[in-house]
Amino acid sequence: MSETRTDTYQRITDTIIRQLEAGTRPWMQPWNASRLGGSLPKPLRANGESYRGINILLLWIASATHGFRHDRFMTYRQAQELGGQVRKGETGTAIVKYGTITRSTDTNQSDEAGETGENERQIPYLKTYAVFNLSQIDGLPEALYAETVPLPAEQRIERADRFVANTGARIQHGGSRACYIPALDLIRMPPFATFENAEAYHSTVLHELSHWSGSSQRLDRLKSTDRRHQAYQFEELVAEITACFLSADLGITATVRPESASYLASWLAVMKEDSRAIFRAASKAQAAADYLHSLQDQKAAA
Repeated sequence: MSETRTDTYQRITDTIIRQLEAGTRPWMQPWNASRLGGSLPKPLRANGESYRGINILLLWIASATHGFRHDRFMTYRQAQELGGQVRKGETGTAIVKYGTITRSTDTNQSDEAGETGENERQIPYLKTYAVFNLSQIDGLPEALYAETVPLPAEQRIERADRFVANTGARIQHGGSRACYIPALDLIRMPPFATFENAEAYHSTVLHELSHWSGSSQRLDRLKSTDRRHQAYQFEELVAEITACFLSADLGITATVRPESASYLASWLAVMKEDSRAIFRAASKAQAAADYLHSLQDQKAAA
């Protein structure tokens, strides 16, 4: 019997909960790996495109757990089509696919033309499938196994600087706390010199840019500015994941904000109550990252 959609949500949520209860943020785990020159990049599909949303978290967890050194994951069939073979005894990583199927429902009523009408209903579905890391596959073209050489630190920081500038967000430096102020549509950042290094600074800016993207004039995601409110705490989860997605894109090391530790209990409570919460958070984080990337494209086209 195939796994039901409810079971899939619960199983994946339970995986995330176990990581959090063990003191590990799954979206931060890859940055513990011993790679030179920044964080691990996003996991890639067989065709080189990046996975998205919750699947990024699941594949990052798999990479950290099993020590995978390659970024690319593919199905058993895709490996065979490329001339490779998954090694005997290897276990795939379960990820999910969203989609909709169209069902026609006979209304048994006449439409305006006097004919029997049918309503088309879009029914969402969620299914799991297994993918394997290149570390588990033999015989693929050698070019696929080549490890990506990260850009020098100076170039990565320059790229991050451009990314932030291209958003057009107003950023004011001063004080001791990083925050986004919706009423002023302003990001406040402590002075650059107060950060441990440039990557810590940019990781924090990316977190605040995520909040900025959620304003009413952009993605309209922000629901509360009260730190005690569950909606505010959930937004912090979205922003933390978004910053990790963007850090991976830019090749910089994401850092954990000290104050985020206070939100862990609330995140766990939400996930234990609602098995779809982490899916929504990952989806909103992906949307925020996509929006901020779109501003880069607009700047380039200007």
